[in-house]
Amino acid sequence: MPLLIGDLGTIYADFMTEVGHAFSPEFWRTHWVALFNILMIDLTLAGDNAIVVGMAASKVQPGLRSKVIFWGITGAVVLRILFASIAQRMLQVIGLTLAGGLLLLFVCWKMYRQIVDGEGESIHDVENNLSSNTVKGSQVGFWSALWTIILADLSMSLDNVLAVASAAGGHEWVLVLGLVVSIVLMAIAASLIASLLEKHRWIAWIGLAVIVYVAIKMVWEGFADFGWVGHWPI
Repeated sequence: MPLLIGDLGTIYADFMTEVGHAFSPEFWRTHWVALFNILMIDLTLAGDNAIVVGMAASKVQPGLRSKVIFWGITGAVVLRILFASIAQRMLQVIGLTLAGGLLLLFVCWKMYRQIVDGEGESIHDVENNLSSNTVKGSQVGFWSALWTIILADLSMSLDNVLAVASAAGGHEWVLVLGLVVSIVLMAIAASLIASLLEKHRWIAWIGLAVIVYVAIKMVWEGFADFGWVGHWPI
């Protein structure tokens, strides 16, 4: 028993030391670029999550919409925690960094079309549909709507975690902070962020530029894993 208590004490001391490093001025000076990139990634992708969840919830009867939104967001949180827990190991698998980068480039193309052409649902339209007592289009059941959200969350959570993990550059505490910010923005302020991105398109352009940079870097590093090019110079 004393040995076990001693081990727990050592683990706790190591943990508190790491926490102290993570919140030290030196940590922020060293990682501010990665943290800024992660913030822009989270801001940009959180808006899409709000629209997907809102669209699915607006298809069910009004009495079930809050339940669909709650479980949809809960599922997204669980998936992001799950993916984040294995993110660094995922990026070490040969070929997965390349695949993740190509997936992010496809996401960037869709985001570009949304910004330039205004494709996709507006967050204002989604919110109006949610507040309506009628269902626009064909009505679906609770489980059908939730399944739609879960499938979308699988893609969006993977996109987010791969992008954040790549931007974190292998620093675990930067990845943890990115995950925390992602969950907070998605669960609390996603609709506000979606409205902000629609109103101030320059924020969306900055976010898109950051994600394009991360995607190109991931593709480059994916090629480097196969020995086709050298590692990313920056």
